Amino acid sequence: MLERTLHRCTRLMGWALLAATFLVLLAVSNPAHAQSRNLAPGFAALPKGGTIIIMPTDIELFQISAGGVLEPKAEWTAAASKHFRTLLDDKRRRLDMKSVFLSEKEADEFAEINTLHAAVARAISQHHFGLGSMKLPTKADKLDWSLGEPVRAIKQKTGADYAFFSWIRDSYASGERVVTMIALALLGVGVGGGVQVGYASLVDLNTGQILWFNQLTRQSGDLRELEKARETLDALLTNFPVTK
Repeated sequence: MLERTLHRCTRLMGWALLAATFLVLLAVSNPAHAQSRNLAPGFAALPKGGTIIIMPTDIELFQISAGGVLEPKAEWTAAASKHFRTLLDDKRRRLDMKSVFLSEKEADEFAEINTLHAAVARAISQHHFGLGSMKLPTKADKLDWSLGEPVRAIKQKTGADYAFFSWIRDSYASGERVVTMIALALLGVGVGGGVQVGYASLVDLNTGQILWFNQLTRQSGDLRELEKARETLDALLTNFPVTK
C-alpha cells in the first residue's frame, strides 16, 4: 500500500514538474510576454507612418568629492549632451524611424514637460520596477502611466504622433574619492563610487500614455567619451518597440 502511494505521488510530482517546465518554456518563447513590463497594456509595436519627436535629453554629469559631495561638471555635461544627440541621430537612422529632433527654441518652450517626464519616470522606477513592497496595487503590475494632457501641446506644435523622452544622471569618483574609498575599505567600511541612472520613455501625444519605458541603475558606464556613451544608449533602448 505504501509503495503504491509513493508511486502515485511520484507520478503526480512528475506531471507537475512537466507542467511547470512547459509554462516556463512558453514564457521564454513569447517575446511579447518577456517585454510586457516595458510596454503599456495593448501596445506591441509602432504603426508605420507615425512620427516621433525626439525631446532634448535631460542630462547632467557630476564628480564625487572625497567627502561624497556631488559637484556638477559643466564641461562633462556639455560633452555628454553632444555625444548623446549624435548617437540618438545615428540610432534613429539605423532603426529607420520616422523621427525628428525638437528645435532648441521649441525645447525651451516645452521645458516644463521635460521636467514632468522626469517626475513621472522616477515614480515608474520606484513603483513599477522597484521592490514588491513599493508597487501600487491599483496598477496591477502593468505599465499604466501617463503624462496627461500637457503633451498635446507638443503635437499641436510639431504634428508628431509620439515623443521620445530621456533623462540621465551620471557621477564619477574624483581621485581623492578613490583614495578615500581604498582607505575605508582597508578598515572594512564600504563607500560607493559613481552611479549611472537613466530613464527613457515613448509617449503617445494624443493621449499622454507612456507606451514604452526603460531604465538604467548601475555603477558602470561613461558618457564623457562618444564610443563609451554608445553602450549606455544601447542599454537604455533595450526592447524599444519596432515599427510594424
